[in-house]
Amino acid sequence: MKAIILIVSSLLCFVTVQASAEVYQRNTARPVNQVVFGQVETMRNITQRQVIESEQSGWKTLGGALIGGLLGNQFGGGHGREIATAVGALAGAGAAQYYQSGTEVVENKLVELLIRNDQGALVNVIQDFDSSMVFAQGDKVRILYFDDGVRVDKTY
Repeated sequence: MKAIILIVSSLLCFVTVQASAEVYQRNTARPVNQVVFGQVETMRNITQRQVIESEQSGWKTLGGALIGGLLGNQFGGGHGREIATAVGALAGAGAAQYYQSGTEVVENKLVELLIRNDQGALVNVIQDFDSSMVFAQGDKVRILYFDDGVRVDKTY
């Protein structure tokens, strides 16, 4: 009986899925490796949907399994009690998964820019949408190259 609870709870610990998106912060200072100037050829607004689950979801499921197992252990006798404990653990884990509020859908607004740089090459950049930095065809821009990616801003 205890072995069943231990096996079920051990398996449920691996249920957690973690995903996150880090949004670019304009007020963050960081070194720039290279700056290239160009002009926007085309632009389009796009969205990216991302499902984010709470980092705590595995613990909530485990807690539900333990409580369900303890409640199921109160019923029956002999092999019936072991079966009731296992069923209670599975029902508790399922209920915890169903009712947890840690899952949400995040929709990121992005802008895709096709830029012809001053050397004549085309560069495609997808970055987060910023309502204070709206791009249009023909805008003069600068492409900032960082260690971990690029960023496009208008030049004035």
